[in-house]
Amino acid sequence: MRLYLVRHGLALTKDENPDRPLSEQGQKDVKRMASFLGRAGVRVPRVIHSEILRAQQTALYLSTVIGPGRIVEEMRDLKPSSRLDSLVEAAAVWTEDTMVVGHDPFMSRITSFFTAGDASAGVIAFDPGSVVCLERDPIITESGGHWTILWHMSPVLLSA
Repeated sequence: MRLYLVRHGLALTKDENPDRPLSEQGQKDVKRMASFLGRAGVRVPRVIHSEILRAQQTALYLSTVIGPGRIVEEMRDLKPSSRLDSLVEAAAVWTEDTMVVGHDPFMSRITSFFTAGDASAGVIAFDPGSVVCLERDPIITESGGHWTILWHMSPVLLSA
């Protein structure tokens, strides 16, 4: 099973818009990432996002390419300072590839926890709009198994 962890695209500041939707650059970056993922053959039957607008917008842009026709779901506890428990427990029983769109530092912490067993290990940094692909070892343990990073892509690399 693969788990695609995504940090939402670049958002407007609170001064520009208190709801902090994706900025024009954020929209471009996420659309470019969606195109890249589509060309790479990534297809995800399940896309989940936090309840915050910029994560929802990111999930919707990505899902039109990597999961067309799929329902995009909202999940609580994906905010920057959320506890990891909810996602760890949910992912432990998932059997189909899933994309989760959230916020940093949550995404960095959950990636470190899944791969190193320590949320503060600092395994990876997430630029806005970045995606990391994890793969779970086929042997599932009580903690949901061990995950390995297969790849990481940032919009910064796609614009080069």
